[in-house]
Amino acid sequence: MSLIKSISGIRGTIGGKVNDNLTPLDVVKFASAFGTWLQNNKNKKDLTLVIGRDARISGQMVSSLVASTLQGLGINVVDLGLSTTPTVEIMVPELKADGGIILTASHNPKQWNALKLLNDKGEFISGENGAEVLALAENEDFNYAEVDDLGKYETRDDAFDIHIKQILDLPTVDVEAIKAKKFKVVLDAVNSTGGISIPPLLEQLGVEVIKLYCEPNGQFPHNPEPLKEHLGDICELVLKEKADMGIVVDPDVDRLALVDDKGEMFGEEYTLVAVADYLLKDKKGVAISNLSSSRALRDVAKGLDSEYFASAVGEVNVVTLMKEKNAVIGGEGNGGIIYPELHYGRDSLVGVALFLTHLAKENKTVSELRATYPSYFMGKKKIELTPDIDVDALLIKVQEEYKNEEISTVDGVKIDFPENWVHLRKSNTEPIIRIYTEAFSQEEADKLGDDMIAKIRSLI
Repeated sequence: MSLIKSISGIRGTIGGKVNDNLTPLDVVKFASAFGTWLQNNKNKKDLTLVIGRDARISGQMVSSLVASTLQGLGINVVDLGLSTTPTVEIMVPELKADGGIILTASHNPKQWNALKLLNDKGEFISGENGAEVLALAENEDFNYAEVDDLGKYETRDDAFDIHIKQILDLPTVDVEAIKAKKFKVVLDAVNSTGGISIPPLLEQLGVEVIKLYCEPNGQFPHNPEPLKEHLGDICELVLKEKADMGIVVDPDVDRLALVDDKGEMFGEEYTLVAVADYLLKDKKGVAISNLSSSRALRDVAKGLDSEYFASAVGEVNVVTLMKEKNAVIGGEGNGGIIYPELHYGRDSLVGVALFLTHLAKENKTVSELRATYPSYFMGKKKIELTPDIDVDALLIKVQEEYKNEEISTVDGVKIDFPENWVHLRKSNTEPIIRIYTEAFSQEEADKLGDDMIAKIRSLI
């Protein structure tokens, strides 16, 4: 079964059977549910939704189904066509629309697609709202429009221009400082929409761009998740071209990974760390990430007389805490930069502009900049349990076992030791505890995970 319904949307593999995979009927049902939910919650007759898609092969089909379904409900559609997640998020309030749908399965392989749902602020809908949409889909409680009341359809081709202009207008993006450096970068856009959105931004910043996999045809040349093991080609090309750095984005361009001038990974966790370092030097304040992100952000924030807080895992949770704390910067350790001066969504384009400004002002190479940050290593493990084991009770036992340490129970159980940490989260779908660790070496991080597995087994 490859259809996953959650409060943030629906995703699945194309083809197969209804309710098991992401079939045309499932797309229509879920688009109907979201459109109906908006109609039920808006005190106005004419609703408008913005839609946009990444370049995956099924995108045109899924987009057509969604647009036609919304029109069938009497909702007007503004179709951005090939776009990025942050661009759609920006265009919803820009066009004063009532919501948006992004058609992307993010870093999932090409057989996947998804519908991600936005409110009228261009932000992901809340968990409570998502549950209401799921209930409508389950009950198929839809009422379609009469022929004279069908929604209108229009396309826009200026969304990237608007997005880029808003970034270049930010006081924290120093266009002239970047231009003066005459940077040369290699861009790997995994043959999706980063290949048509990031080059125009870089060109306006005076950056020379060497394009790698920038044809938006949806034929991903490697696993689209921007992890070290998938990025050998760009690491080699950075060295060959004697480039200042490499830029890597996922298919919907909300995750940003960097390669240094030596062809080594900067570290996904450190994209946010570097951007926060730049912004907090200028404006003391608050930085936010989730509980499974690197401690390096906390260290950098405290070193700049700023505060750090951690949210539960998930972009919606990060954004909620950012608003509560009026954060200067936030995001997730997977390369997700959320800069509220622009919008409350992970955005690789603004991340690129802020990082390049930081690099220009520091007058260092990318590898030299990376060396200024504390070096941590992360481990990820899991322990599979029998279905009869009460995972919640087990986590309470773990919490009691380490009660003298600094503990957070915001999302599972996180234990902060003086030199490292371990974060335990239970799966919502199977008897598994996921174990995330961080330490000063990979060996230590892995050992911490193994020790925690042994401890859990002893408590069963």
